[in-house]
This record gives sequence, C-alpha cells and structure tokens, in this order.
Amino acid sequence: MSHQTDIEIARAARAKPIQDIGARLGIPSEHLLPYGHDKAKVDQGFITSLSDRPNGKLILVTAINPTPAGEGKTTTTVGLGDGLSRIGKKAAICIREASLGPNFGMKGGAAGGGHAQVIPMEDMNLHFTGDFHAITSAHNLLSAMIDNHIYWGNELEIDERRVVWRRVLDMNDRALRDVVTSLGGVANGFPRQTGFDITVASEVMAILCLASDLQDLQRRLGDMIVAYRRDRSPIYARDLKADGAMTVLLKDAMQPNLVQTLEHTPAFVHGGPFANIAHGCNSVIATTTALKLADYVVTEAGFGADLGAEKFMNIKCRKAGLSPDCVVLVATIRAMKMNGGVAKADLGAENVSAVESGCANLGRHIENLKSFGVPVVVGINHFTGDTEAEIAAVQAYVAGQGAEAVVCRHWAEGSRGITDLATRVAALADSGQAQFAPLYGDDMPLFDKIDCVAKRIYRADEVLAPTAIRDQLRAWEEAGYGHLPICMAKTQYSFSTDPNLRGAPTGHSLPVREVRLSAGAGFVVAICGDIMTMPGLPRVPSAEKIMLNDAGAVTGLF
Repeated sequence: MSHQTDIEIARAARAKPIQDIGARLGIPSEHLLPYGHDKAKVDQGFITSLSDRPNGKLILVTAINPTPAGEGKTTTTVGLGDGLSRIGKKAAICIREASLGPNFGMKGGAAGGGHAQVIPMEDMNLHFTGDFHAITSAHNLLSAMIDNHIYWGNELEIDERRVVWRRVLDMNDRALRDVVTSLGGVANGFPRQTGFDITVASEVMAILCLASDLQDLQRRLGDMIVAYRRDRSPIYARDLKADGAMTVLLKDAMQPNLVQTLEHTPAFVHGGPFANIAHGCNSVIATTTALKLADYVVTEAGFGADLGAEKFMNIKCRKAGLSPDCVVLVATIRAMKMNGGVAKADLGAENVSAVESGCANLGRHIENLKSFGVPVVVGINHFTGDTEAEIAAVQAYVAGQGAEAVVCRHWAEGSRGITDLATRVAALADSGQAQFAPLYGDDMPLFDKIDCVAKRIYRADEVLAPTAIRDQLRAWEEAGYGHLPICMAKTQYSFSTDPNLRGAPTGHSLPVREVRLSAGAGFVVAICGDIMTMPGLPRVPSAEKIMLNDAGAVTGLF
C-alpha cells in the first residue's frame, strides 16, 4: 500500500484561523498581521511588551551527521512540539524558513514530513511571507550602491579589486558563481570580477536572524564591511549611507511569522541562514518571543550537531543570552548502518553489527553536546524497516554513554507516536540539570577559538593555517574584533573536512584556507575545505516534478 505524500497529507489537513493559533499563545488578534487566513506576522510593538515576562524552557533538536539515508530533524522538531502539546504542555516550535534553491534542487522542503508538518506546506516552501525576497532586495541594494559610488567618482576611494560584497539570489545557479559585471562601455561603470551567493549565505540574512530589534538591525547592517581601500582600511555599509534604506526594506521581514502544525501547535518560522557559512538557526527574535509566550519552545539547528548545535551554543546563545535546558539528538537506524559501512541499497536488511559500528558517530555527538553542560536524550526516528534487535543495539549503546534513546513514530502517527520522548524531554527540561556554558570565552584569541572547536568537537589533531591567515586574525584582534565567536564552515557530512570520512574519525587535520570577517553579524568565518555559497542544481532537479494540476493545486513538492 502506497503512503500519502507530504503534500497530500498537508493538503488534507484543516488549518485553524491564524487568530485562533495566536490566541493559544495569548497574542491578541490586533497584534497579528495576517497573510491570508493561515499565517501572520507578529507585531513588533507586542513583542517589545513581553520583555518583563519569564522565559519558558528551551529545547534544541539536533542530529548526527547527515547521510543519504535521512535523519528527519525538522520532522522530529515538529513532532516533539505536537507531542508536548498532547501531554498537556503549552508548547511552541521555532524553525527556519525554506530556501527556494534547495526546494527546486535536491533537498526538498523544510516543513517537516509525514504527520509531523508545519502548514501551509506549499506557502512555507515557496514565497511564504516574502522575507527572503526582502533580504535579497536589501542585499542587492547595497551592491548597487557600491558600484554606483565608484561610478560617480569614488569619494571613499574604494579599491575596486577589494570589493568583497557579492550579489545574491535565492536560487541554485552555478552559472552565477563567478561573473564579470559592468561590461558594455563607460555608461555601465567599471568592469570587475565578482559573483553571486545564494540568499541564505548573505550576511544580511545572518544579521536579521541575530538582531534583537530594528535599531539593532540597522546598527549591524551599518557595521558590515563591503570593501577595502588601497591601504587595506575597511569600507562599511554606513559609509555608503545604505543602512537606513536597507532597514526600510527589512522592516516587515524583521517581524516573525506565526503558522501552525498539522495538530495546531503554534510554530514560528523565521529566517534561514546557511549552517555552513553562517550559524544555521532561526531568528533570535522568533525564539525569544516564543520563550515569552510558551512554557516549552522546541527549536532546531542546521546540519549535524558538530555544525548546527555548536553554532547554536557558541554563537546564537552567546549573542542572545539564551540557555538551552535540554538537547534532543536525532538519529535513525538506517543512518547508523551507513556509518557502519552499509551501502544505501542494502539498508533494508537487518544488520545489527553495522548498527553497532555506526554508533560511534552518535556517541561522539552525545559526548560533545554534554560538554556544553546540557542534558541529552536521543530520539530514534523510526522507519518501518527497523528491527527490534537493531533498535535495542542503539538503545544499549546510548545507555552506555549515560543517556537514553527513545523510539519516535511521529512521521506515521503524529503526536501519539512521540509522547514518550515528549515526556522525557519535559522532565529533563524541568529537572534543572542544565548548567550551560559556551565552549570558549570571549577573550580567547581568534585562532585559539578555531583550535578549540577543531580539537574538542571535531577531534582533529591540529589546525593547519598559513601565516597569512594567522596574521589576518591578529589584525582583526588589534582592530577590536577579537571578542567575536568563530563560525566554522566545513562539510556537514563528517567530523573532518573529508565528506567521505564517516563515523568518528581521529588522526585528521583541519585545514583553514580562508577567514572572513562578518562584522555586522558578529562572527569570524573560518572556511575549512571547499564550501559552496552558490549551489548548483542536480542532474534531475526537483523543479522538473513541481507543477499545477487541473484543479490549480501545487503538486510535486516534498
């Protein structure tokens, strides 16, 4: 018997009016700015009025390193929110918005799956409330103002060879990675080599997701470094007087979006920075708003715990003053087999020994997460082919790590399939066990911060960085940026920089080939290995299957 697709399940759901969802959190209807009947933005004035309220419990959902077998982190985040609601808790969910690039490429949507989804699914995975378009426009306005300033005499003495601000587009398009602009004669400006990144890699996106309000947003936008003079002194966005107009374009995008799950749990869906080149979490304003309105807030971080959770702890929590009360680490039996050396085509057969071998990846993530002083529980995202012996092997291994692994069937059963995990998470969050602390202090030198993450999270033996990179880090320290956290950019598929090195590798080195200063967002990016900031489409992109049917409904989304 064939299963319903995600979009078929979502379309069959009966959404409640968004005012009813807001009422569950105590948001008066006059403070909701509706986008249709089933989604709305929450008014900034109302958010400001919540500042004196105590925070609820913050629960982070993260995962092992991604594999082609699939882990289901967003699905588990949504399911856990519904599960907490089912056991009588006042819960809310905070996740990122979906980028059009991966949606039309290979990854698909970002609204969960099966019977644990956020709706409206089509809107969530397409234009939604236009936030990404606003970010794209604000980013490219700055690009236009840079080239325009150079064209009209270059009063700031920008070195055209050192313009570091690229343009962005929310689409996978490899042809735009490296381009030459301003061809066609004097009237079109001065030709220079540049390129495009995908919108989610924009520093504007990272800033919107870390800013506390519109004033903080404009300050951070003004702090962005866009180019350098010949003497290597920086040019900031405020030098071009671009920060005000950019803030105007982002005024509505700054307000978090409220939607609902299939079971009507309130969900804030806002922002979506890359989990490689940026910190990979939903917006601070959405998370802090949810914490004022709900007793339990479930959020997630991008990719595996070595990237997403590390940045959630060391960047987002540090910058926003947040403190997680519990972490859920998502894993699947299928992924354990792949980490144990089983090919994707052979995952259907029971293989307990491969599961046991693959658990090394899971164990390292548990150890790393515990090092932040937060209790950890493993959520086994259940697939129909999982056997009792394989599940027992994972549970026994996790018990040996001083944690508990709970089987979750939310994809097939919705909230009733995840009540065991919800009960355990609520108990851990309420226990007061969490003694959260970031991995390193603000005063640690920048290179030492890179070394700390490399050795304590990735288990690298050493960091390989040329003298020029070390000198650049010292120069930023002298310029007053030494207190910033580090944002590590590396492959999501391995603890190392080799995507094919699964499990829990040791004896490897971490090569840092470039460092970038995101002065507005407030972190230093260390690029380790080949990191793509403008993806390409696969041989058969998902876009080929997305269309309207005869009834005018979207089909092909997943």
